[in-house]
Amino acid sequence: MYRRLLVTLALAWFAALSCSAHAQLADKKALTLDAAKKMAAAAEAEAGKNKWNVVIAVVDDGGHLIYLQRMDGTQTGSIDVAIGKARTAMAFKRPTKVFDELAKTRPSIVTLGGDVVLLEGGVPIKVGEQVIGAMGVSGVTSQQDAQIAEAGIAALATGQ
Repeated sequence: MYRRLLVTLALAWFAALSCSAHAQLADKKALTLDAAKKMAAAAEAEAGKNKWNVVIAVVDDGGHLIYLQRMDGTQTGSIDVAIGKARTAMAFKRPTKVFDELAKTRPSIVTLGGDVVLLEGGVPIKVGEQVIGAMGVSGVTSQQDAQIAEAGIAALATGQ
C-alpha cells in the first residue's frame, strides 16, 4: 500500500512537472520556403514592373538565409548587401531605414560592427507582433529597394 502511494505521488509529480514545462512554451510562427518564394515572386514582380534589376534575400527569425534570388543583369555586389539588409532587419526587428536615417545624424551608429548594413531596403516580416524573418533587397536606390521589399512582404499578408 505504501509502495502504491509512492508510485501515485511520483506519477503526479512527473505530470505536474510536464504541465508546468509545457505552460512555459510559446507558440511560434515560422517562415516556410514556400512563403519565402511567394514573397520573392511578388518582390520580383514589383521590381520588374519598374524595370529594376535587384537581388532579393529572405532570412528566417535567426537571420539564416532561406531564399535568394538574383534577377538577370543585377550586379554581384548586391548579393551580400541584400543578405546583410535582411539580417540587420531581423536582428533589430525593425526596417533598416531606421539605421540609414540615424547614420546621417549620429555617425557613431557605424560602430555597431559585424555584418550590420545601415542602408534602407531591409524589412522585418511580421505575423501580428511576432517577427518571423526579414527580406532584404539591393540593386537600385535604397528607397526603391525598400519599396520592393514592402511589396514582397505584402504578398504574405494578402495570401497572394
